Amino acid sequence: MEKRPLGNTGLELSVLGFGASSIGAEFRPIDVPEALRCVRVALDRGMNYIDTAAYYGRGMSEVMLGRVLPEIPRESYILSTKLGRYAPQHFDFSARRVAESVDISLERMQLEHLDIVFCHDIEFVSLDQIVEETIPALRKEVEKGKVRFIGVSGYPMKIFHEMLERADLDVILTYNHYTLQNDMATALVEPCQRKNVGLINAAPFSARLLTSAPLPEWHQSTPEVREVAARAAAHCTQRGIDIAKLALQYSVAHKDFASCVTGSANPDRVSQWCDWIEEPMDDQLVAEVKEILKPIHNWVYTEGRPENDDG
Repeated sequence: MEKRPLGNTGLELSVLGFGASSIGAEFRPIDVPEALRCVRVALDRGMNYIDTAAYYGRGMSEVMLGRVLPEIPRESYILSTKLGRYAPQHFDFSARRVAESVDISLERMQLEHLDIVFCHDIEFVSLDQIVEETIPALRKEVEKGKVRFIGVSGYPMKIFHEMLERADLDVILTYNHYTLQNDMATALVEPCQRKNVGLINAAPFSARLLTSAPLPEWHQSTPEVREVAARAAAHCTQRGIDIAKLALQYSVAHKDFASCVTGSANPDRVSQWCDWIEEPMDDQLVAEVKEILKPIHNWVYTEGRPENDDG
């Protein structure tokens, strides 16, 4: 699988990254042996980048990875995890919790070091704390050799632009913002390149919006968004292609994102994604789908504190 450089880190990530939230039963009950097999399928198919978080499955995702990763040569994969969010309404970005969270993640996954640690969903807290306390605490973990590189993740674009100006970062992880429906993350390309900060994209399907599958109950899309997305999916079906395939191909194709992260607890699905990105993308169909999606282009929902939100 093709690999791309991640900013100034010296790391090279597979263009498709394995998101391990699903194997932590974050979205549905899972079959444990099948979920564990997803990790091996991803690695066997050339995905050298795995992303998880202390939050996913409230620790279960990291524990599941700890069942697989010790048997795999450490130099053969790049792993990121996240800290600061531990339950839907529980956030702790204190320096003390940073040190504890790094140690717990290492223990759960049975690792000696973490390649990347992100501050998770920082839009829910004061960015002053992230800049003044959390990032310096993470730099201490880098000095100890427990962490190699640090970054931030979240939903609103505003938080990334502010953090690029205020903090010393190695990596940014954005989700739902480079898809067939939303290209707002392209505004991060130039500032990230100027500061040698790596840029990773996640969620090419926009939480199933760009698939033919029913949307989860928690999806925040409006009736108009759902109706327009359904029309786009139906158009792809008429053309003999699953809109999910086009969505994945489109998000992976942008070379300024080091990797595109998505996950599943179904090993056949993971393998299918790898097949899809090896096939040529239908540029004409992309143009047609974008035209259908134009009424909801760059639609976003509200997430986090008002001062951190794009609105």
